[in-house]
Amino acid sequence: MKAKASILAGISSAVLLLAACGGNQQQGQPGAGAQPPQSFPVFKVEQKDATINTDYPATLQGQQNIEIRPKIDGYIEKIYIDEGSVVKKGQLLFTINAPQYAQEVNTAAAAISSAEADVNAAQLQVNKTRPLVEKDIISKFELESAELTLQSRRAALKQARATLANAKTNISYTQVTSPVNGVVGAIPYKLGSLINSNTAEPLTTVSNIGKIYAYFALNEKQLLDFSRQYKGSSLDVKLKQLPPVTLILADGTEYPEKGKVETANGLINTATGSSQLRATFDNPVRLIRSGGSAVVRIPQPIKGGLLVPQKSTYELQGKRFVYVVDNSGKAKSTEIKTMDAPSGQYFVVTDGLKGGETVVFDGLANMHDGMVIKPDTKAGEGAYNDLK
Repeated sequence: MKAKASILAGISSAVLLLAACGGNQQQGQPGAGAQPPQSFPVFKVEQKDATINTDYPATLQGQQNIEIRPKIDGYIEKIYIDEGSVVKKGQLLFTINAPQYAQEVNTAAAAISSAEADVNAAQLQVNKTRPLVEKDIISKFELESAELTLQSRRAALKQARATLANAKTNISYTQVTSPVNGVVGAIPYKLGSLINSNTAEPLTTVSNIGKIYAYFALNEKQLLDFSRQYKGSSLDVKLKQLPPVTLILADGTEYPEKGKVETANGLINTATGSSQLRATFDNPVRLIRSGGSAVVRIPQPIKGGLLVPQKSTYELQGKRFVYVVDNSGKAKSTEIKTMDAPSGQYFVVTDGLKGGETVVFDGLANMHDGMVIKPDTKAGEGAYNDLK
């Protein structure tokens, strides 16, 4: 029993000795099994000149979108254009078969001939009566009666001529022409279709797309920011100070023609809480068609702003953070405030950072607050490359 107790005492002493050695090793330099700090690319925050690009979804409309509707009843006799055709003002689009209007012209022309004959007869009667009255052969009453008859016949002739003019106007409606230069839309009715002025769909639509209107909206906060940013006694004066804007097409490409924000709705839509604005773009090659969608990009120059790459930030519960690294290599999660509109691949910081502070450039998913890292300034040299 004494031997067994001696063995147990020896084992306990050895365990205590090993524990003491291990504790001394932890208090000193890292041992062979300890992991060194992980390397992360970092950069120093600098004040840079940049341009904020704010994007707004937009709908596109032509300068004019005119529905072509028939003014008379009849059948479509001929179609001279096709869907998507480019037409000129006054170009013939449709012919409507309406023989009743040709008959009205003939009837009105005949009525004019009859009325002219009546006027001539009444004039002869006046000419015959006047000398007889002057010689007191007949009473003056006879002359007045003849003159009134002539006046009535002349009025009837005017009415007949007006009827003929109306009939000619109606028959002119059988030839439907384009009121503007533009592009033809859908043609729902084909040859032989019966149409009238109350037909539900138009014969077609002609869109004047020499200029394109891009309609987009700003919410109430954005409108207030805009009003404070630009000087002027009225909204129109403020709009004139806006720089030329860019149109980003549906395929992500930039439209070559620059546009100008020209008008803003004076009322805020209570349903959406926003106000509609319109930017105008020239469309010389008719690349953009009415009814499409795009993005209006409004630039705003920033002088000496604190910029951080978007990839160097992360969002948590509606707030934005970066990791600021101190001289000992310890990364601290720091909340920053940025302008609403991102500047391309960068955020413009308004609070939370100072120029010259060191910020982790990339790899934020592998970090946590208070983590000690090995700053790699060389790997973070590309933080501002996109601004060059």
